[in-house]
Amino acid sequence: MALSIHRDSISGGSKQQQMDNSKYVRYTPEQVEALERVYAECPKPSSLRRQQLIRECPILSNIEPKQIKVWFQNRRCREKQRKEASRLQTVNRKLSAMNKLLMEENDRLQKQVSQLVYENGYMRTQIQTVSTATTDTSCESVVMTGQQQQQNPTQHPQRDANNPAGLLAVAEETLAEFLGKATGTAVDWVQMIGMKPGPDSIGIVAVSRNCSGVAARACGLVSLEPTKVAEILKDRPSWFRDCRCLDVLSVIPTGNGGTIELIYMQTYAPTTLASARDFWTLRYTTSLEDGSLVICERSLTSSTGGPTGPPSTCFVRAEMLPSGCLIRPCEGGGSIVHIVDHIDLDVWSVPEVLRPLYESSKILAQKMTMAALRHIRQIAQETSGEVHYSGGRQPAVLRALSQRLCRGFNDAVNGFVDDGWSIMGSDGAEDVTITINSSPSKILGSQYSTLSMLPSFGGVMCAKASMLLQNVPPALLVRFLREHRSEWADYGVDAYAAASLKASPYAIPCARPGSFPSSQVILPLAQTVEHEEFLEVVRLEGHAFSPEDIALSRDMYLLQLCSGVDENAASSCAQLVFAPIDESFGDDAPLLPSGFRVIPLDAKSDGPGATRTLDLASALEVGTGGARSTAEADPKNYNLRSVLTIAFQFTFENHYRENVAAMARQYIRSIVGSVQRVAMAIAPSRLSSQMVPKSLPGSPEAVTLARWIWRSYRLQTGGELLQVDSHSGDAILKQLWHHSDAIMCCSVKANASAVFTFANQAGLDMLETTLVALQDIMLDKILDEAGRKVLLSEFSKIMQQGFAYLPAGVCSSSMGRPISYEQAVAWKVLNDDDSNHCLAFMFMNWSFV
Repeated sequence: MALSIHRDSISGGSKQQQMDNSKYVRYTPEQVEALERVYAECPKPSSLRRQQLIRECPILSNIEPKQIKVWFQNRRCREKQRKEASRLQTVNRKLSAMNKLLMEENDRLQKQVSQLVYENGYMRTQIQTVSTATTDTSCESVVMTGQQQQQNPTQHPQRDANNPAGLLAVAEETLAEFLGKATGTAVDWVQMIGMKPGPDSIGIVAVSRNCSGVAARACGLVSLEPTKVAEILKDRPSWFRDCRCLDVLSVIPTGNGGTIELIYMQTYAPTTLASARDFWTLRYTTSLEDGSLVICERSLTSSTGGPTGPPSTCFVRAEMLPSGCLIRPCEGGGSIVHIVDHIDLDVWSVPEVLRPLYESSKILAQKMTMAALRHIRQIAQETSGEVHYSGGRQPAVLRALSQRLCRGFNDAVNGFVDDGWSIMGSDGAEDVTITINSSPSKILGSQYSTLSMLPSFGGVMCAKASMLLQNVPPALLVRFLREHRSEWADYGVDAYAAASLKASPYAIPCARPGSFPSSQVILPLAQTVEHEEFLEVVRLEGHAFSPEDIALSRDMYLLQLCSGVDENAASSCAQLVFAPIDESFGDDAPLLPSGFRVIPLDAKSDGPGATRTLDLASALEVGTGGARSTAEADPKNYNLRSVLTIAFQFTFENHYRENVAAMARQYIRSIVGSVQRVAMAIAPSRLSSQMVPKSLPGSPEAVTLARWIWRSYRLQTGGELLQVDSHSGDAILKQLWHHSDAIMCCSVKANASAVFTFANQAGLDMLETTLVALQDIMLDKILDEAGRKVLLSEFSKIMQQGFAYLPAGVCSSSMGRPISYEQAVAWKVLNDDDSNHCLAFMFMNWSFV
């Protein structure tokens, strides 16, 4: 029974009354049950509510209102203490598990140190042995023996992996190699910057260093049981946004209670400039002796043996090296999860400007490893009731909507043939690609069945383009595009897209530049635990200024997904994806996503490029510290380049097909122009303020090259390239850098392709690159066939006469955009000894086509 003390004031009463007033009050079970019912409805009732309770419940009539007030106070205090005790127990369990995890990580690092010390001692012994036996031919045998050991590693015995026994042998090898990466020293792991372990952190995240392919590892705590964690991680399409499909083609049970699965997986390409990847893998699920669950996976190749995977024409076959997850039960509930991803994406099959996306372990960690751990933590918190969403929708429904937005945008960017996409003929320029899908059931779903049955319905049209951005933080750009939609969007096009939701859409065959304005109101729906992704509804409020605009000036709604907008958080990309919806959209509402994706390209920090552009490039991007780049000087803006991908989808009727295509091209080009203006406005002023005056005096190579270019032009052509009042090196360099025509220099070496070594600001703008990346661009790659023929025919004249004028033509930027120029001049650049140093070009009156 519940007990309470009744302490009324005692004044002038009898001794018996004093004893009655000071004794414990005992509550019957019926009274406690009645009070608990009220507490469940209202933990803090008012005095009127307490008096009403006494009147309505006869069993409480013998208890005074003050005593009932004390009971509720005690009940609230007990509830608060219970919650605090539960919270402290949870934190204690997390800290104990994290402590165990850190101790294991410490043991692994100590093993790694011991291994390195042993290898260092062994190498010292070998060096001493060779150095003391220089006259003995035996040293040659020692060296040869070491070389033979390196060239002939341990060979696995031949096996037939086309039967269950052979596949089990492959699976066991995969398990051993994966455990060596997850808990051992098989890979040299380096902790990822900014990932600090703690009870509320995502966990310990590390990336590989000096290993084949790219690899990432994460260890973390989740409040779910191992079997549930394994179920979630196996459902890769639910958390890996780049996964297009995952098909389990065969399931083979093993004698030890595990399973072997043969899996074919397709992944999306992140941009229109690269091909998608696919994987043919073996996945092995088993239990260890300590009760841990293991899911490990690797590609089946000619070296491992096994069945041949499905053929793929639109995909590049990538290789998954031993990867997987180790799930260990935690004392008191929950699990400790170790995730390892190790893949080889065939980096040589993509354009050089995009290779950082495919050779960065950090990007792999953000897109796969950390995404898996975040997804598990999200579901764990939703299951425990810690996450509450507005709008009355279930968390699973909101996750499904986010996934559908991402998937629809990825489908539009990739435009797979087997989805029904085909390329529409261009209008002469290649900057915007138009694709058409005439099978709406594959793209839009059954919700558009009534629309697709209309005789005039033509399908879905997608207009997309990619461009290179310089010195613009992706998070800042996407946040600006989200918050200032009126700076780039056209209300008439938005109205046309919204009309696709109607059973009989009206046609708006062209965009209306400068049409009536609109304002937006952002209504949040959901966000992930770490706030790296937002799902929201955007209301576009239209305003008409003339009678003919009234038909279009109505409110419209967009379902919008925004991610990667936190500049201080690690993110693989920043993205803004949206789709028109009806005001009362359902959970299965049809979605036709469009949007933007900005992917940062890590600046190169190694390789021979630093010396190949050390002359003027070092002067313009290197500070007074010599070889220290601005990327290193400013860690927050280390990404000098990023790739922007734009894709917009529209429905169209057959008789408006050409008109809608023209409208889509015009709209994408206007958006590209708007984004360029926005990028220039929000970009840090490193190109203008830091690049020119500060570093010039301390860079004699830059001053010298600028003087050689200016002097050689005057000597070879007899004209003046620059109008300088002073012949000082600084003045020449400043005028050369700000020259209105594109000036660039190429190396001239026998039996080697001409590579750009310098370009002024106009030249960098024309090539859509930076001085750091200029070294990756070859001259013959930007010239078209006619331009190469002209240069080849004039090359001897250039070398003999010293210069030549080239006719008007068309070339391409590093991003493939066509560029026209009215005339070009090429001349030899001579050094102070009058020897050939390089070849200079000047493209006059150039512009993007």
